[in-house]
Amino acid sequence: MVEKENRRITDMGTLKAIAHPLRLRLYRSLFVAEVATASQLAEQVDEAVSLVSYHLRKLAEHGLIEEAEPRSADGRERWWQPASEGVSVRDEDFRDAPEQAAAHTAFARLLVDQRSELYRTYLDGRHAWGPEWNRAASDSETTLRLTAAELKRLNEELLALAKKYDDEGRAAEAAGDTEGRENVALHLYGFPFRA
Repeated sequence: MVEKENRRITDMGTLKAIAHPLRLRLYRSLFVAEVATASQLAEQVDEAVSLVSYHLRKLAEHGLIEEAEPRSADGRERWWQPASEGVSVRDEDFRDAPEQAAAHTAFARLLVDQRSELYRTYLDGRHAWGPEWNRAASDSETTLRLTAAELKRLNEELLALAKKYDDEGRAAEAAGDTEGRENVALHLYGFPFRA
């Protein structure tokens, strides 16, 4: 996948397109794979190829994914790739009307649900990963006393650090260092609360 900018979603049509549970799973699977066919993705999400193809076309209609260069000689296969480095959805873009705020909240809840399911899948099968991966995996919660500006700065620094590690890992992989390299999910939440 060519290095592209993060896509900020600001319109309801695109938000609704990605806020569908299967489409979000497909987008995540395609993002991890970098390029894939509907058949390959259908296998990953355990759905019919025709249904997956339909949802991929919907994601493409909104510019979230795009056709990729074919990876095989079979001209019937349609290859897909994410159209950007990732997507971001911000509260400030969906505050103008109650239905926009509700759509944004529904999308955020869907993200949390799918992230939680991904972590539960790891927990249920962690014995299969072995001690090295289980020692490396983390689960922690830290309660901080911050201002909104400090939380924003912390978030930016954590994301920059994660990107640094991802860039280094991808460069090492491109250079042939693939031994022991796996996909790793890093979920960070920072939000205010009152006890």
